[in-house]
Amino acid sequence: MKANKIALGVLGAIATGAVLGILFAPAKGADTRKKILRKGNNYADDLKDKFENISGTLKSNYEKMFHEGKSKLDNLKNELKNSSI
Repeated sequence: MKANKIALGVLGAIATGAVLGILFAPAKGADTRKKILRKGNNYADDLKDKFENISGTLKSNYEKMFHEGKSKLDNLKNELKNSSI
């Protein structure tokens, strides 16, 4: 019985807080939604920039490793060609 009263009190407090939050909100709902949308777009742009930066770094590292490996393979081919085996 005591747990029921506590749960009912918590739910009542949550509902009261939500109603008071809506009543005393500093901006209209449309303005708040626009702010949330702008903030979400900013986060998406930041995430896109970070992804592009990481992708560019990975591509650069891949190209460097590829050229180093190709150079080593070419050197090995030349050594085998010039060896007297």
